[in-house]
Amino acid sequence: MNTLAHLGLIVPPADGAVPPEGAALYAGRAQFSARGLGLAEISNRGYNAVIDRVAELARELADAGALALSLMGTSLSFYRGGRANEDLKRTMAQASGLACTTMSDAVVNGLRRMNAQRVAVATAYIDEVNHQLDAFLRESGFSPTVVRGLSITDVQAVADVPPAVLADLCREVYRAQPGADAILISCGGLRTLAATQLVEAELGVPVVSSSPAGFWDLMCTAGLPAHSQGHGRLFELPTASSSG
Repeated sequence: MNTLAHLGLIVPPADGAVPPEGAALYAGRAQFSARGLGLAEISNRGYNAVIDRVAELARELADAGALALSLMGTSLSFYRGGRANEDLKRTMAQASGLACTTMSDAVVNGLRRMNAQRVAVATAYIDEVNHQLDAFLRESGFSPTVVRGLSITDVQAVADVPPAVLADLCREVYRAQPGADAILISCGGLRTLAATQLVEAELGVPVVSSSPAGFWDLMCTAGLPAHSQGHGRLFELPTASSSG
């Protein structure tokens, strides 16, 4: 009999696949299922077209037996600001009756867990979305030193960005302004685990990135141990509850 905790994800791509970081971080410790929003492009136009489906998918995941839920899209949850992010969590909770979080909460909680205040930010986004992320981070109490992106709007293309490209962008944003306490890699579609280990070892600062932090935060939201050795500083700290 399978006794693993079942956690639910609302993800941007239409296929509703569980991001690979889930198994990499927590294989044998939790099982994840996902429902896809069908996001057509990484832009405000794309977000506006799908955001009203969140409640419907939250209900589906609750009906499938999930114990807690996360909206696993960073820009989907920050693009309208902090108050709208809180509204999204309430909408999900009311529809599902479950504890709910978002990927924007995940990166905020991860940065706070790393005691970061000045943050260098590397993203997949176009400038419009970068400006919204900068505003959200400031609203959340951080001081972004620089925010630079890869100008990608294709939902599928972000998964193909090589670790070397991500590492180069991290070096660029970190070195652009002195004194960053941490680096944030924002966009849940980016595959960041390899780049995170490389950058932390080279630059000596913690890296918080969207998809790994999203799984970490969902484990915390569900009251489950979220540590996972070998995947970066955020995962080396024992914790079993959400930090914010």
